Amino acid sequence: MIDFQTDPTRYRHWKLAFDGPIATLTMDVDPAGGLMDGYELKLNSYDLGVDIELADAVQRLRFEHPEVKTVVLRSGKDGIFCAGANIRMLGQASHGHKVNFCKFTNETRFSIEDASDNSGQRYLAAVAGSAAGGGYELAVTADYIMLIDDRRSSVSLPELPLLAVLPGTGGLTRLTDKRRVRRDRADIFCTTEEGVRGGRAVAWRLVDEVVPPSAWEATVTARALELAERSDRDGVRGVSLTPLNREITDDAVRYPLVQVALNRAGRCATITIQGPADLPGDLRGVHDSGAAFWPLAMARELDDALLHLRLNEPTIGILVFRSAGDPEQVMAADSLLEQYQNDWLVREIRLLLKRVFKRVDMMARSLITLIGPGSCFAGSLAELVFAADRSIMFAGGSNNAATLHLSALNFSAYPMGNGLSRLANRFYGEPETLDTAAGLIGDTLDADTAEANGLVTFAYDEIDWDDEVRLILEERASFSPDALTGLEANLRFAGPETMETRIFGRLTAWQNWIFQRPNAVGETGSLKRYGSGIRPDFNTERV
Repeated sequence: MIDFQTDPTRYRHWKLAFDGPIATLTMDVDPAGGLMDGYELKLNSYDLGVDIELADAVQRLRFEHPEVKTVVLRSGKDGIFCAGANIRMLGQASHGHKVNFCKFTNETRFSIEDASDNSGQRYLAAVAGSAAGGGYELAVTADYIMLIDDRRSSVSLPELPLLAVLPGTGGLTRLTDKRRVRRDRADIFCTTEEGVRGGRAVAWRLVDEVVPPSAWEATVTARALELAERSDRDGVRGVSLTPLNREITDDAVRYPLVQVALNRAGRCATITIQGPADLPGDLRGVHDSGAAFWPLAMARELDDALLHLRLNEPTIGILVFRSAGDPEQVMAADSLLEQYQNDWLVREIRLLLKRVFKRVDMMARSLITLIGPGSCFAGSLAELVFAADRSIMFAGGSNNAATLHLSALNFSAYPMGNGLSRLANRFYGEPETLDTAAGLIGDTLDADTAEANGLVTFAYDEIDWDDEVRLILEERASFSPDALTGLEANLRFAGPETMETRIFGRLTAWQNWIFQRPNAVGETGSLKRYGSGIRPDFNTERV
């Protein structure tokens, strides 16, 4: 089983150090610390285990260290920044593991960029040595890239000539969309094994600055302090992200607020989220509650459950979301998140919820939300209704009614990868319908009202509910998983393209396809023959 829970006392590959507003996150990968057997993590190469630690460090820097305004990414090994994803690992990993590895790595990179864009915690990449493939892609997530000018340090994306695959953590798209590298130069860069160094790296916008060795450390410090001066982070006391209370059995994963029931025969997992029992009354109470504050606790548990299902339950094809609790309490939690949105901790909680809901969007599973009696799909939790491929609401009598509630957060706080709220995405091209929905904020919506306003797919009464839900789940489980993945990935994101949708779209389609082609993973392909001294044997047909 792959476990996504860790903490700095258990890190094998990263080191954290703090100096006032500056934190240094040093990559020093233990070659013997691979997540699986059969390969060594040489030259600061990484596997999923290395990225799990990085994701944890990024999260803790945001919540536990509000005083940190700049994070310096650097290497603990001489002459190498990072060699990228471990090739031996890629060569022996299953197709699903490779794709999910790239997906999680991308999500972690986006969390770094989210910290820079929205949390006032800037990242600086201090590249001393070779930054190749995923190593350079890690550097590109930073706000500012420095490269030591020692005639041997370079940046490169050599995946195509070496491995017959693409830079799988967004390298191509970040070159063009973020670094604004010219197309012809990007073509040269991505087909050249040795990479680019020195002045050319700056001229091509691959890095922001080259620095001679004699001035390296002083310049790194100066640039980190300059980035810190641009930050609006103002927290003093952080919130400790305590270990999650989790129980895993053969047919369930249980947390205090999130319950996952597995039906492997039906290829289905039911995720039930428990609403808040009590909430603090003011901002001080939010800070005093810390990691126990319901929105933060629920988000962390749901995130861990999603990652567990993605990597450890590959045959589960359907996620059914349910909830239980008092919707008024969920709305009260939303009120706190809205009222104190300018507080650093509340801002981080809202941003975490945004990232978790994005993880839902990228699950490569069919998503069905069932709104039944006693549910609490209100405000932030209603995002799971609008994220679903289909949402079904129980139309019972007044004594057995299911309800849906909207809050202001549904219209602004949790944009999808395309930059739209899930409601704006749902009603794309229908601004009047979106405006009507905004007029329902705070109302208690029954099934008829929710269906009439397009907020749910179907409403069924107690006579039809059980049969209709059963038929929906059985039909979904009977379809081709490959075709469903393509269908869902195409339909979930309407409207504008962004760097994020382009990266995940290319990963879902192009890299997913390339990872199954014999030129990459066949017995005579690049991943299998890398390092053997034998050239790969390519099928030269192109389509």
